[in-house]
Amino acid sequence: MPINPIDSSDIEVLDKESIVDKKKSRLKKKILQDLYFRGNRTIAQLTKELHTSVPSVTTLLEELVEEKWIVEIGLAEAQFGRKPILYSMNPQQRYVLIIDLAIHGSKAAIINLQNQIIIEQDLHLQLSDKNDALEKVTAAIHQFMAEVPIPLDEIIGAGISMPGLVNPKNGFNYTYRNINPYNQSFGSWLTQHFSLPFYIINDTQAMIIGENQFGLARGMQNALAVNMDWAGIGLGIVLNGKVFQGSNGFAGELGHIQVKENGVLCHCGKVGCLDTLTSAASLIRRVKESLNNGKVSKLTQTDVENIDIELVIQVANGGDALAIDLLHDIGKEMGKGLSVAVHLFNPEAIIINGILAKAGKFISNPIEQAINKYCLADFKSELLIHISDIGETARLLGTQVYIIENVLVA
Repeated sequence: MPINPIDSSDIEVLDKESIVDKKKSRLKKKILQDLYFRGNRTIAQLTKELHTSVPSVTTLLEELVEEKWIVEIGLAEAQFGRKPILYSMNPQQRYVLIIDLAIHGSKAAIINLQNQIIIEQDLHLQLSDKNDALEKVTAAIHQFMAEVPIPLDEIIGAGISMPGLVNPKNGFNYTYRNINPYNQSFGSWLTQHFSLPFYIINDTQAMIIGENQFGLARGMQNALAVNMDWAGIGLGIVLNGKVFQGSNGFAGELGHIQVKENGVLCHCGKVGCLDTLTSAASLIRRVKESLNNGKVSKLTQTDVENIDIELVIQVANGGDALAIDLLHDIGKEMGKGLSVAVHLFNPEAIIINGILAKAGKFISNPIEQAINKYCLADFKSELLIHISDIGETARLLGTQVYIIENVLVA
């Protein structure tokens, strides 16, 4: 039986339909981007911002409401005439899964499209570079999703923030190499395994995105945020109003500048890195060395192996001289390192985050003193130094923003 040839006019119709669908999809994503990043909007505002017609925007909004991406939340104020309807991202039906991997204190969270943390849970998981790292992370994600009342089909995307040299373009972690399956990236493997788009980002990069969108760096054109955490020291950078990640996502590895030629061996293989003097791990190491050398401290009342950062900060707040001195030393060395970054980037502000930020003035005061000592006067005259007001939430929300940017690419 002969096969009827396809009429060229049919092909033209299909092509036109395809172009129309693509244009419609792009406009929908632009509407969602606008509502997510700018907040509640009216039809008139969206029409102006998207440079399209009122009927087109109205139709697309109706479809997005039906698809449960957005909701009507009431009427906007108007000087004259009828009050317009306000539209917002739907706080239900669509969610993002966040895994914040760390050497100590990993977390999982479910966040809605209005940036509200619906569920947050500590994971019994410590990031490592052992052969079973991928297996443990995967098992922890499965267990978390099995325990939460939100089905996987309502998750539009997932993200993992973690320390190390993470290339966000390909999902590889070049520091924790064993977490990447053979010949495949961590991110692509998780995407296939869960049938869900996974995006991998360095924890400090996630932190600065969070600070830039929701924290003290919001609205700033040039700012730095230092992540003083267990794994080391990371530097988040905002340049000309945008987060700077570098060509491979590696920008901001401040912890690996050499500050002490004959210092301690760093996990990177070099000697005297800033990490070896200013990370949370280095603080605990120095506490143990001091106590073993007979230094007097309230910390001697606790088994040396059970001493953690929270306890050191607690006794410092109680006036313990050893704890105060060690925190001061860390802040001083951190300030020296940051003075290099200040001269390079000339920021408006430095925001201190990470677990050591919980020490407050015990850390920020010596940082400020060192910057005053080592920076040129004109660089520091208007420079502000703050402890983050959103803390570890910056990483969760920053990862959320990163996922939304990728999922809603127009």
